[in-house]
Amino acid sequence: MNKADFTAAVAAKLGGTKTDAAKAIDAVLDVLTEVLAKGDDVRLPGFGTFEVRETSEKKGRNPRTGEEITVLASKQPKFKAGATLKSAVGGEKASA
Repeated sequence: MNKADFTAAVAAKLGGTKTDAAKAIDAVLDVLTEVLAKGDDVRLPGFGTFEVRETSEKKGRNPRTGEEITVLASKQPKFKAGATLKSAVGGEKASA
């Protein structure tokens, strides 16, 4: 599903226009990006958690030349699915 399809599905679910749905989707993604850029987490119970994880510097190899290189430390966005989302797509059920 691409963004246009997703926007149409959201508009249908809300009973609104595609334009309004696109604005809402863009606003959610903008806020999510801003929060993660600050280094904070976004927790949506049942759906999942968006967080920033730091990776440490490590040694690696250039696959083309075999030369050893240094892979710099960085921050990466990560998503961890919640129990409700996992069970909806056929994953493991949460244990009580």
